[in-house]
Amino acid sequence: MSAAVRAYRQIQRRKSRLIHVGKVPVGGDSPITVQSMTNTRTTDIQATIDQIRQLEIAGADIVRVSCPDEESSAALKHIVPEVTVPIVADIHFHYKRGIEAAQNGAACLRINPGNIGSKERVAEVVKAAKDHNCSMRIGVNAGSLERELLEKYGEPCPEAMVESALNHIRILEDHDFFNFKISCKASDVFLAVAAYQALAEACDYPLHIGVTEAGGLRSGTVKSSIGLGMLLWSGIGDTVRVSLSADPVEEVKVGFDMLKSLGLRHRGVNIISCPSCARQQFDVIKTVEVLEQRLAHITTPMTVSVIGCVVNGPGEATMTDIGFTGGGKGTHQVYINGLPNHRLKDEGIVDHLVSLVEDKAKQIEAERAAAEAEAAQAAE
Repeated sequence: MSAAVRAYRQIQRRKSRLIHVGKVPVGGDSPITVQSMTNTRTTDIQATIDQIRQLEIAGADIVRVSCPDEESSAALKHIVPEVTVPIVADIHFHYKRGIEAAQNGAACLRINPGNIGSKERVAEVVKAAKDHNCSMRIGVNAGSLERELLEKYGEPCPEAMVESALNHIRILEDHDFFNFKISCKASDVFLAVAAYQALAEACDYPLHIGVTEAGGLRSGTVKSSIGLGMLLWSGIGDTVRVSLSADPVEEVKVGFDMLKSLGLRHRGVNIISCPSCARQQFDVIKTVEVLEQRLAHITTPMTVSVIGCVVNGPGEATMTDIGFTGGGKGTHQVYINGLPNHRLKDEGIVDHLVSLVEDKAKQIEAERAAAEAEAAQAAE
């Protein structure tokens, strides 16, 4: 059955206006983008470039860089030409950092308009953004709400966060600036989700979603998956950042895995595997662990099933590009495009599967290139 007729799998994305972060579209009908942030000192130019390149390889669409001082914003003019992803400059309080970042090549400024001073200063930052084709992100955070809102509501709450966002929106709109997205983050999953749900109804600007300060690799992944999963499943979110106390590359991997699990975006190999039990006919856990490492370089979307026995293996294999099911006496079954293709002995399981996936990726890319060439020819 086609996925198009499976109503239970359909996610209706919230309608948002389209903006651009450099050449990357955000909002509208564009794919949901995945972001991360460097944790090097921005003034260490080579280290920052190296980390951005690692994030590019992992698939990051946008990378944020902190600019807490003049030296950091000046470093952008050396960093931006050396990378391919658009760079977001993280600006918190000093309006001059925003102006400098725009001048030095940033594609987007992450600011709170209310934090950078007078209307005249906001106007200067907006002018710099317009002059250098720079978008902005209004970044509301439950941990840094304005004092008057905390006094009004008594504590950080969805209403206070949305009011803060709407106040900041008005500041930019009053300066005839609309090329921005908004975030409304909290470390509490309930608070973050409720704030984003309310903000999604209150405006049509693109939303940058995230559970801030989510924690370490495992706990932060779980917390982010719960919060962002609820939002994405309900159609909310145009760009995603998973905040982990871990290597930023892990944030990108988790972000893509979230989107893949909901069918919202596909990149690389989606491995479907069983947890293993006494019925397994080969070491499933070790096989999958090594297979994931060996297939990390594949960016072509495809699914591979690795199932330890014939209870669920054949059924899963019918729905994947390449399937592998454990069989008795060390002889296993390989499926291609959902159909039994050949048998395989215990020796060299991973090497054989990697070879099959690489060949399948080449085939898919060749077919895609041929289709694109044919479409371009027809359009001439």
